[in-house]
Amino acid sequence: MTLVTAAEPVAPRVPGPDPAPTGPSRGSAGVRDRQAADDVAIVAAMAAGDGDALAELYRRYGGAVWAVARRVCGDRTLAEDVTQTVFVDLWRRPQRFDPTRGALRPWLVAQAHARAVDTVRSEAARQRRQEREVRLAPPPAPEVEAEVHLAALSEGVRRAVARLADDERQAIVLAYFGGHSYRETAEMLGEPEGTVKSRIRRGLMGLRRALESEGLTS
Repeated sequence: MTLVTAAEPVAPRVPGPDPAPTGPSRGSAGVRDRQAADDVAIVAAMAAGDGDALAELYRRYGGAVWAVARRVCGDRTLAEDVTQTVFVDLWRRPQRFDPTRGALRPWLVAQAHARAVDTVRSEAARQRRQEREVRLAPPPAPEVEAEVHLAALSEGVRRAVARLADDERQAIVLAYFGGHSYRETAEMLGEPEGTVKSRIRRGLMGLRRALESEGLTS
């Protein structure tokens, strides 16, 4: 094994469960004991700075760790992040693994499960925080948004829209020029949706007459 001291190795991302065996599933106790002793020796080499040792542990157990993370997270990318974290943490703090308390594989799987649960909770909290921020963010004042859209209209259309009653003008500008739905327009104006629809209908009739007077309709 080659001693690595220049840089901390980072385990490659796992594209999916490793089809190769990740440890003896059946066999004698002697085989399992030899596997456990081999794992302990590899962890010791890794603790001494051997990057090849980390790569070997990743080859043996990366698939099992990823599978647990994938099942808990329900997302491939999050599962890859959890797997990466588990092995990097083992590299940084190998003393956390105590061979007197159990084998390496179940210990890594338990670490993966705990990390995945934390990740799911953190992701859910982040989504709730974003949704709360969206709900609490004040919408732009209808008058301000209406003025912005009116400023982008041609002079003739702007004059025609300006002839409408204030409530009709705001509703039409938000719904038609601003691209808002009837419901969104009603919420921005603080009015019932039916009332806003009626204003828009009246306003469209008035707008057509105003456009005709401006010579902007056929």
